Amino acid sequence: MPKVSQLHLDARRQEILAGARACFARHGYEGATVRRLEEETGLSRGAIFHHFRDKESLFLAVAEDDAAEMAAVVAEQGLVQVMRNLLDDEFSPEQAGWLGTQLEVSRRLRTDRDFAARWAARSEAISQATHDRLTRQREAGVLREDVDLDTLQRFLELALDGLVLHLAMGRPADKLGTVLDLVEEAVRRR
Repeated sequence: MPKVSQLHLDARRQEILAGARACFARHGYEGATVRRLEEETGLSRGAIFHHFRDKESLFLAVAEDDAAEMAAVVAEQGLVQVMRNLLDDEFSPEQAGWLGTQLEVSRRLRTDRDFAARWAARSEAISQATHDRLTRQREAGVLREDVDLDTLQRFLELALDGLVLHLAMGRPADKLGTVLDLVEEAVRRR
């Protein structure tokens, strides 16, 4: 039997993650049955679960990829840029998948203690990236000095959560750029 290259395995894994992201966004965790995952990815259950132990591992991998991408943007450009990216990509299929994943993560954090325990380390990466970015910005004299960093971080995280919910509910996104300007201005030094 010919050996499959690591490049091919990595590409197949990304293909599965993309299909699973769309399936979880469309149907939620419970509604993303193995059959639906097969349809969305165009692969058999054997091919899917060759790469992932079970559906929960697949969901965690999707959410973890999204969290890693978000942490990278936060580290480089800040949490407000993540929000701006959400607005820029509002109607893309990838964005719809990301929003759906975030809502499903939020729901499962509230209802599934085991999931919450597994997710805690993953969410810490985004939180740490935000904290590190704010620390660098404060040291550079860009952030306001009259509010502690933890409060600024919570403010930005609440703004992100609100934006995610707003977009997920299908509310209009026009003019939200000016709202994000206001969020950004609220944390900047005057």
